[in-house]
Amino acid sequence: MDGTSDGRPDGRTEGRTDKRAFIGSFTSAGGRGIIAATVDPDTGALTELGATDALADPSYLTIAPDGSVLYAVSEGEEGAAAAFEVTPRASGGTSAPRLMGEPVAVCGSGPTHLTLAAGHLVTANYGSGSVTALPVRADGTLGAAAGILQHEGSGPHPDRQEGPHAHQVLPDPGGRWLLAVDLGTDSVRTSAVDPDSGDITPHGETVLRPGTGPRHLAFHPAGTHVYVLNELEPTLTVCRWDADKGALEPVGEAPVLPDGAEEGSYASEIVVSHDGGYLWAAVRGHDSIAVLRLDESRERPVLVTTVDCGGRWPRDLTLDPAGRRLYVSNEHSGDVTWFDIDPATGVPSRAGSFEAPAASCVIFG
Repeated sequence: MDGTSDGRPDGRTEGRTDKRAFIGSFTSAGGRGIIAATVDPDTGALTELGATDALADPSYLTIAPDGSVLYAVSEGEEGAAAAFEVTPRASGGTSAPRLMGEPVAVCGSGPTHLTLAAGHLVTANYGSGSVTALPVRADGTLGAAAGILQHEGSGPHPDRQEGPHAHQVLPDPGGRWLLAVDLGTDSVRTSAVDPDSGDITPHGETVLRPGTGPRHLAFHPAGTHVYVLNELEPTLTVCRWDADKGALEPVGEAPVLPDGAEEGSYASEIVVSHDGGYLWAAVRGHDSIAVLRLDESRERPVLVTTVDCGGRWPRDLTLDPAGRRLYVSNEHSGDVTWFDIDPATGVPSRAGSFEAPAASCVIFG
């Protein structure tokens, strides 16, 4: 299985080592688990290296800085996380990721996101509304849960906000603070992870407009602003970020869809361009990528246009390491579609597609 059907040149540069991508998916919906693929640097095309279904519903992934170990959540009622050994890029191997030990319980339900912070793997547990820190051992394997932070609260939406629902965890650019986005409580919580004990110490909570249902956030490359993407209303909340104080200050909102297109639309993921001039948001239901332009203030995003996502139900949106292409994980149509970005306008254009049933995320490493 590969992505060559959309016009990728047949020739390759001899001796070139392509970058790698890893695709997560929902095995309970027909996904193949975790797929490893090469990424053609000239076209962005994906070519499969191997796949593993050793972990149920590995819906979100992250990778160690040296690219040797891949981590995944298992998004089930009894949530877990697992480490996978991956073939080094330099070896040119074609093996699938290999499970390292048994999955480790996160002591929470429905983990939807994970990140590496302070020597720990930290998960956001949507079902239980909690955040868990698992120690990362010297060999990359995971230890038992060392720190658990339980969120409290609710929101006005009767079905989606009956309690806390931690949806994403992300360290700030300086690595001092951990930010957790909670859809159920309309808030972003700031905490600190102790690198020795794994304890998660609450630091602050920024409350956003009730009923917006924040899902994910992204930092501006300058580290001065944070953009929070709201799921229950397709909007973007702009916040100033004070790294010294570990504090967010909401300063405005912007739509990610044109007027009249909101009903039945649920934003999922946001990324910011490397130069800080544009940001993009994936929106399910509307099945689009929203293109927003940022001015010098970084506080007034303007919706430029929306582009068809190339499939159905875009659950995840990823910018490639070079900042030239966007990759969309279309969960319901079962594909990863990539787009070339016009550097002058920020508008993406479809360049190819790769079959990936129940795709949920793409990362590079």
